[in-house]
Amino acid sequence: MDSASCVIPVVKSPNDYQAFRISPQDTNRLAIVFDPQSANMSLTFCVEIFDVGGKTPPNRHQLAVEMFFVLKGEGLATCDGKTVPIRAGDSILVPPTGTHEIQNTGSERLYALCIMVPNEDFAELIRSGTPVELDEEDLLVLRRAPSPVLC
Repeated sequence: MDSASCVIPVVKSPNDYQAFRISPQDTNRLAIVFDPQSANMSLTFCVEIFDVGGKTPPNRHQLAVEMFFVLKGEGLATCDGKTVPIRAGDSILVPPTGTHEIQNTGSERLYALCIMVPNEDFAELIRSGTPVELDEEDLLVLRRAPSPVLC
């Protein structure tokens, strides 16, 4: 293997993630894990966090494939007019040009890993939004710490 093609590993923890709302009225936040700045390749990997009742606006990408893996919560995923229920453990693959949206229909936040390849300016769109902090609930989910037991 040619050492010039070797990628140096980048390790981050949830405390390193930068989170944004793309638009002030959005009911979802995106926490960037890796993007072209940190990974030195054309991909965006983030955690999308949907407040109760939150959803993405319908959107599409010209070249990129977008993949979601639901970590926690439940909702609906729609692509090109077809809607399916989603919950923790489910995966969604959206092809290029597929008009899609994700909606939280549960009683708690919905968390999904989101990967887009190639980046298609997605990371730049996220970073152009309003920075927000990840709260303790977010960090518990991202660290996969056990939930506190209520007596």
